[in-house]
Amino acid sequence: MSGTRPRLALTSGEPAGIGPDLCILLSQHLATQDCGSDITCLADLTLLESRAAQLGTALVRSDAFRVEHVPLAATAVAGQLDVRNARYVLALLDRALAGCRSGEFAGMVTAPVQKSIINDAGIAFTGHTEYLADACGGLRPVMLLASQTLKVALATTHLPISAVSAALTPTVLDETLRIVDADLRRLWGIAHPRIAVCGLNPHAGEGGHLGREEIDVIAPAIARAQAAGIAATGPWPADTIFVPRQLESHDVVLAMFHDQGLPTLKYSGFGSAVNVTLGLPLLRTSVDHGTALDLAGTGKADGGSLEAALRLAAQLATSQVSA
Repeated sequence: MSGTRPRLALTSGEPAGIGPDLCILLSQHLATQDCGSDITCLADLTLLESRAAQLGTALVRSDAFRVEHVPLAATAVAGQLDVRNARYVLALLDRALAGCRSGEFAGMVTAPVQKSIINDAGIAFTGHTEYLADACGGLRPVMLLASQTLKVALATTHLPISAVSAALTPTVLDETLRIVDADLRRLWGIAHPRIAVCGLNPHAGEGGHLGREEIDVIAPAIARAQAAGIAATGPWPADTIFVPRQLESHDVVLAMFHDQGLPTLKYSGFGSAVNVTLGLPLLRTSVDHGTALDLAGTGKADGGSLEAALRLAAQLATSQVSA
């Protein structure tokens, strides 16, 4: 299959958010520029056409950008969430999953969803990452965000801060380090990924004076990873590992919780960073931002992150096929 041009599924996300706007912008972009793949956009076609009219522009359908119609439950209004459409959002993901499993799609790219409205519909949902992992048999997913200059993986994702320490078990850290190492080799072709592991506490615990998680849990996990041939180092204080001198000698930073690692990543590359789900038997990339309900239908949405997610998915899909 070497040289095969990948076809990717694009889920259009929350219909009241900027996902449809971004899909329209992408359809126009693909009419004039090659992003290395062909797209099947999963969306309500009437929604895309009506949103395009609201924006004073047009949806451009082509061989590079096809639309597969998935019907809404209720007419979507830009900026106004509607609980009736929660299952539509999940139907888009389910269709993309089915296509990835069958080989119809080489991977999926996801526009943002609104977690709150899905939960309001009575559906337990903590995010794309966890939903896809459950659908793939309860595998452990690892969220990684990548910009042009930085990769940050997360040991825990959508948890309250009060729950993070208890969630950092030896099993979680062992599996996360293994997945990060394996997928940086598999997807990015890095022969020996160098993983900088953050501590949990300020100053990485200050020798136990500011917390013992580094001594009792994190450092032993690093030692086990090293014994298994994984180039992990740390625990590093999170306030110093993100300086250029340190980053130059590492391929990825493993943060202990969501807001430990992502503020730096988003500061360095917001609008062009890409969310990649590691640890799954399928390829998934996504934007680095939310639904931006206040921007939906205004023409002010920036499609840079979605284009970056598409380009990276195409690159990673092609490298996997070639391998």
